[in-house]
Amino acid sequence: MVCAAVARTIVGVLGNVISFGLFLSPAPTFYGIIKKKDVEEFKPHPYLATVLNCAFWVFYGLPFIHPNSTLVLSINAVGLGFEFVYLTIFYIYSSNKGRKKMLIFLLVEGIFFAAIVLITMLTLHGTRKRSLVVGIICDIFNIMMYVSPLTIMAKVIKTKSVKFMPFWLSLANFLNGLCWATYALIHPFDIYVLISNGIGAVSGLVQLALYACYCGNKGQDNDDDGDSKPNGVELSTSKGREAV
Repeated sequence: MVCAAVARTIVGVLGNVISFGLFLSPAPTFYGIIKKKDVEEFKPHPYLATVLNCAFWVFYGLPFIHPNSTLVLSINAVGLGFEFVYLTIFYIYSSNKGRKKMLIFLLVEGIFFAAIVLITMLTLHGTRKRSLVVGIICDIFNIMMYVSPLTIMAKVIKTKSVKFMPFWLSLANFLNGLCWATYALIHPFDIYVLISNGIGAVSGLVQLALYACYCGNKGQDNDDDGDSKPNGVELSTSKGREAV
C-alpha cells in the first residue's frame, strides 16, 4: 500500500507538471493581445469553458466530496487562476459588446456552479454520493474539452495539412490524459478521473497519428477559407483542456 501511495503521488505530480504546461500554453497568445492592445479574432469561449471545468474539479477534489484528491484539487486551482488572468486580459482589450457577453457567460456559469454546490451539499450525504454527482459533471465537461479538437482533426484530414494542429500541443494532450488515467488506476481507484482522461489519451493518440500521416504538409491549407485565422486553443486538463 505504501508503494502504491508513493507511485500515485509521483504520477500525480508528473500530471500536475504537464497540466501546468497546458494551462501556460496560451500565454504567447495573450502576450500578443497585450502588445497589440486588441483581441482581434480570438474568442474567450475556450477559457470560459475551462473556468467552469476547473471550478468543478476543484470542488470534486475537496475532502468532503472525494477524499485523497489533493493533487487533482491543486492543479485545477492553479488552472482556475490562469484562466481568470486570461479572461481579465480579454476583458481589458475587448469591445464593449464583447465585455458584456463575457460577463453574461461568467454570470451564468457562476449561477450554475453555485446551484450544483448547494444541491450537492444540502441534499447529498456522504462522499460516495457526492463524488458520483460531481464526478459525472466533471467528466462531462472534461470530455467535451478533450474532444473539442475533433473539428481541427477534421480540417487536417480535409486539407491534408497539420498547420493548425501543433505537434507539441497534441503530444502534451496525450501525455496529460495518459498520466492522469494512470493516476486514477492506482489505489485508491478513481473512476471519474479515469473516464475522461482515458478518452483524452485516446484523443491525443489519434491527433498524433494524424500528425504522423500529414506532417509532410505544414503549409497553407487548401480549402476556401485558407485566409482565416485560428482561434486561441485552450486544453482541459483534467487538470485542465486539461483539468483532470
